[in-house]
Amino acid sequence: QVQLVESGGGLVQPGGSLTLSCAASETIPNIYGMGWYRQAPGKQRKLIAQLYTGGSTYYEDSAKGRFTISRDNAKNTVFLQMTSLKPEDTGDYYCHITTQDGMAYWGEGTLVTVSP
Repeated sequence: QVQLVESGGGLVQPGGSLTLSCAASETIPNIYGMGWYRQAPGKQRKLIAQLYTGGSTYYEDSAKGRFTISRDNAKNTVFLQMTSLKPEDTGDYYCHITTQDGMAYWGEGTLVTVSP
């Protein structure tokens, strides 16, 4: 069973930066997309950034220009670099990987808190 483990969350002041990492326990074949979701307190989980196998990306409007998603194939890891963080970026961040044959994997989440 593939496991995804996120890390890099924490407490940061507004305007600060964090880089989240998501490491897969083994190589996942035929990946379709690798994404990061955020679940803010009391709200539904929503897609923040997605990296597709072909190299294209998607960013939720609030993340554009501030967040960058990338991957390291050799380490089975996907990253989310977050800059100019705002209090509204606070939430649990989840890694999500889907494959071309319909498999989907979730990590356990890592908490990001943006506060003075």
